[in-house]
Amino acid sequence: MLSVISYPVFALSVVVALVFSISLFPVGWFEFRPEWLGLVVFYWTFRAPAQFGILLAWCLGLLLDVLEATPLGVNAMAMALIAFLVLTIHQRLRMYPMPQQCLIVFLLLGINQMLVHFLKQLIGAEDAGFSYLWPALTSALVWPVLSIVLDNINRKLG
Repeated sequence: MLSVISYPVFALSVVVALVFSISLFPVGWFEFRPEWLGLVVFYWTFRAPAQFGILLAWCLGLLLDVLEATPLGVNAMAMALIAFLVLTIHQRLRMYPMPQQCLIVFLLLGINQMLVHFLKQLIGAEDAGFSYLWPALTSALVWPVLSIVLDNINRKLG
């Protein structure tokens, strides 16, 4: 658990996640791009549940909706759900080793991706299959690196 939270590190991590979320990827790799903002919401809600929660996650999701030009509220609801689920299990999650944390990241971001996919289908998007779950898998693979990097930066600057 982090004792001191560095708000500049939080702000920088959110900005970087938003930039990575809208950055261009090669066409064949686009569906494999990790859910960067979801990972950042997961990280900060997990590390500092008293300071970062559902409302902040909803606001960040709304910002992502604006940046991606998706219908307002789709990503906001998904990010709020991630924050809620992390808040419900954050004490148990602290005891898990990194492989189990990666599995939890995969499950929660998979739920996030399913919710976004379902809401887009209701609106009328044409997307079939389960390829929308790839970001959950790549996010789980990125989780150990992201958490170690953010922990180290926060310790040095916090």
